[in-house]
Amino acid sequence: MDRSELAALLRQARTRIQPRDVGLPAGARRQVPGLRREEVAQLAGVSVDYVVRLEQGRGPQPSTAVLAALTRALRLNDDDRDLLFQLAGSAPPQPGRIAMTVRPSVLRLLDRMADLPALVMSAKGDVLAWNPMAAALLGDFSAMPPAQRNIIWRCFLGTEPSRIKLTETEFEQLGAYGVGTLRSAKARYPTDPDLERLITELRSHSPAFARLWEERPSTPWRNATKTISHPDLGDLTLECDTLLVPDTDQAVVVYSAAPNTPAATALDLLRITGTQQFSTPT
Repeated sequence: MDRSELAALLRQARTRIQPRDVGLPAGARRQVPGLRREEVAQLAGVSVDYVVRLEQGRGPQPSTAVLAALTRALRLNDDDRDLLFQLAGSAPPQPGRIAMTVRPSVLRLLDRMADLPALVMSAKGDVLAWNPMAAALLGDFSAMPPAQRNIIWRCFLGTEPSRIKLTETEFEQLGAYGVGTLRSAKARYPTDPDLERLITELRSHSPAFARLWEERPSTPWRNATKTISHPDLGDLTLECDTLLVPDTDQAVVVYSAAPNTPAATALDLLRITGTQQFSTPT
């Protein structure tokens, strides 16, 4: 582990990312270029003290899970990711693993989708990146631990109420699509340890998932109409389209509404207000 070079890489990478690039508000009186250490810690799901120690060259050797989280938080490309792993004394991700790094060109595409909520998902349902509109519509993903940013995990094991409004039949169908997605991923990535851990946890702690897993549904996620229950704007019925990125086996999910509809008007308002609340909390 080369602590000094690792520290330099992390500091430099942090200065290249703007808050808006990762769905965070810029805020006032920002005194540092790029992200603050607190924001990197929030995005990666580690403590601020841990980030400080790494950047000062005195931290412990990060685990591969932490390195993957830092890669996503700092939006490193494949070369920088491999260098990060090597400086930390770990082998970079090997072929046959699910891609958890979003390439810069896809992130630029996400940035340009300023008018619509959009996010990027991995082959096993991890939310890897999102734009400010997605955070305003669905909630702040950066506030969730990285392991809980998986939409299939949240469907079966999440404790926080989901903003996606489902009937019992729709929930069963969504669950079947989630199981189908994981079965398809397992067929393509039979040796991916993170995928295996996710499936094991779901089978062990969710009877509904365990039942569906044994029923072997094979249909993965599909485009659909979804109703989002927003805390300030009420129910929004939106089209949810999935655009595939074949070479990384990732998907860009986009929410939209037909012109001149109440949902389109609500999205226009959401674009202006962002994640701020309409009323003062009591």
